Amino acid sequence: MESIIGQSLTVETVVTEDKLAVNVGSGDLRVFATPMVVALMENASAKLAAKYLDEGITTVGTGISIDHTSPTPFNATVFAKATVVESDGRTFKFRVEAWDKGGVISKGTHTRVSVKADKFQKKADSKFDEV
Repeated sequence: MESIIGQSLTVETVVTEDKLAVNVGSGDLRVFATPMVVALMENASAKLAAKYLDEGITTVGTGISIDHTSPTPFNATVFAKATVVESDGRTFKFRVEAWDKGGVISKGTHTRVSVKADKFQKKADSKFDEV
């Protein structure tokens, strides 16, 4: 199996109304919301990790730390890249970066852990069941 360290994947999105800070509750302005930057970075990371997982296994995000340093306006295209910096086969650590045509807008780190999808979902679904 090829080494996963250094592997990367890039995804993109367009800043639509539903991704603006004013509409997701993370601010008052019509700019790409920080939670949407995080979601895009997680998407790139999850898709990359999935390439190295067996069927029935997925990953869940367990930590993210970013600096969102530049605004992106409505209708712009934003890219996010995840690069694996460490992995033991179960835990994946990524360097993440996002940019628009004006340059880098965000950088940080993200961690995901692999889980058995069905088992994890059942655990979540039954969390508040009455006994």
